[in-house]
Amino acid sequence: MKWAMLNFFMFICFQSSCIKSQQQYSANEPLNCTNKSLYTCNGQHPSCTSFLIFKSQSPYNSVATIAALMSTNPSELALINNVSKTTIFPRDKEIIIPVNCSCNQQYYQATTSYHISPQSLTYFVVANLTFQGLSTCGSLIHANPYNQYELKDGFELKVPLRCACPTKDQILNGTKYLLTYRLSFGDTVNLVASRFNITVKSLLQANRISKTNTVYPFTTLLIPLPDKPSISETVIQRYNPPSSLSPARTSKARKSIIVGIAVVCSFLVILVSLVTILGVLYMRRKRKNENMTENEILPEDLLMKIASFERIIKVYSFKELQTATENFAHKRWIKGSVYRGLFGNQIFAVKKMGIDVCKQVNMLSKINHINLVKLYGFCKHQDSWYLVFEYMKMGSLKEWLKQTHSLRRRVQIAIDVANGLRYLHNFAKPGYVHNNLNTSNILLDGNLRAKISNFSLARKIDDVNDTRIVGTRGYMAPEYLGSGLITSKVDVYSFGVVLLELMTGKDAVFRYEGQEMLLKAAICAIMEGENAESEIWGMIDLGNEEIGSMDYAVQVVKLSLNCMKHDQESRPSMDEIVSSLVKIKIDLQCKTIGKYVE
Repeated sequence: MKWAMLNFFMFICFQSSCIKSQQQYSANEPLNCTNKSLYTCNGQHPSCTSFLIFKSQSPYNSVATIAALMSTNPSELALINNVSKTTIFPRDKEIIIPVNCSCNQQYYQATTSYHISPQSLTYFVVANLTFQGLSTCGSLIHANPYNQYELKDGFELKVPLRCACPTKDQILNGTKYLLTYRLSFGDTVNLVASRFNITVKSLLQANRISKTNTVYPFTTLLIPLPDKPSISETVIQRYNPPSSLSPARTSKARKSIIVGIAVVCSFLVILVSLVTILGVLYMRRKRKNENMTENEILPEDLLMKIASFERIIKVYSFKELQTATENFAHKRWIKGSVYRGLFGNQIFAVKKMGIDVCKQVNMLSKINHINLVKLYGFCKHQDSWYLVFEYMKMGSLKEWLKQTHSLRRRVQIAIDVANGLRYLHNFAKPGYVHNNLNTSNILLDGNLRAKISNFSLARKIDDVNDTRIVGTRGYMAPEYLGSGLITSKVDVYSFGVVLLELMTGKDAVFRYEGQEMLLKAAICAIMEGENAESEIWGMIDLGNEEIGSMDYAVQVVKLSLNCMKHDQESRPSMDEIVSSLVKIKIDLQCKTIGKYVE
């Protein structure tokens, strides 16, 4: 038993750097909800751009709705599919979905979220009908706290999407991207290879199958691509059900046909129900708009902007907010001007603001990532604006750090924040600088996953200077303080301060011997001293964890100092930071597993 655990330990520790084999085709395993059935982290990089193929189905039949479902950038989706951002797709049109694929606990995934509807009250239906097999019921069970037999309308699910990054060998052979493709009736390896203009050999190798293996409808293959896919270069699939089956495949094919019939029937039921629901919602919205008071009528320019929002943002009436917050009762108060509101079965946070939020709402409609707090809607009433955000149950990171927590948990929070910034800098279109990152603006959900909030000072990356220096003391980069210069490295600097807070448990500005001191200055002074190692150990807050974890905490501290270098060009990018933190996390997991093996 000990040797078995040791073998498992060795596999986990070395898979990030030593495994060169391709992904294994999972056949019908994803239909069995006992396993995650995601692709393992055997690629050369811990994260990459990847692609999925999704077929348009009502209500997910437009650029906006599909982008919202998949948490991808609508502008990128429109560009790669050669359409405008207002396009409505015909039924069953194949859409290429660009996603940010990252390694998470030994498995690659792109993460999105989904609110359960009355027609999708099982993980199986969500994975195989709503997300068309691009997720798996097993991975949904592992990613969410809800019992699979007790799902209710309105629950928000985290949805891991199946994706992968190329291995070292694939990259050497010219593969730059992997695309996840769901097979349909009539698909064969030869046909799929022909559709994507790749060789049969590369497709077989990418999925570790041979020509004699059977591939099944409703399962996925990874398509190795030398360049980004283009919808104009992909042959549109025709539905050609097989007219006959060989004896060797009759049994397996019959099972696939039965599953297919069940899927089609279930989808028709969902489609009819969705049409009914959408009709009811439309009539309710129409009546509500007719009854809006004069104070609730939005400015014409903002109404025009709403029509072009890239993610569905709801316009609430003030009466809806009053009902949800019990007229902004004290018992609903969270902090500052933020209240907890109950909207049907969902809890949202309602934030009152005295400034025009058009710019912020317009920006938040363009971004959609699991590590950024999501805006669901807004309202204008008299001279005040109200923003309706997702509710973050565990509050701010600043409050959470008042207690001691495990190093693994803190490193995961750092990875979450880094991924959020990486998306803002590299994947949002246009790219943005948050410009006010601090532990008060990092919120934690019920699963202690971190999300960045408060985008009131955010700027487009090409807005290089700010004439008004505004921010939080202890977090502002020297070039911003000196000349108002804004680049992505401003966020990198602030993130370095957050890393120090995560490791030490101290605020960015703390009191020492009756005087205020910047945390960065204190750590830098220690690192420049003669007894740097012993003194830095005294600053790091590990609580009751064993001393063996100290080496990994010191690695994080050193990474934070790199982030806070005075020369902005010497600071790492968020891509480099994510890679460094993921490596530390894997090493820390290996240490923990090794402890139990011993």
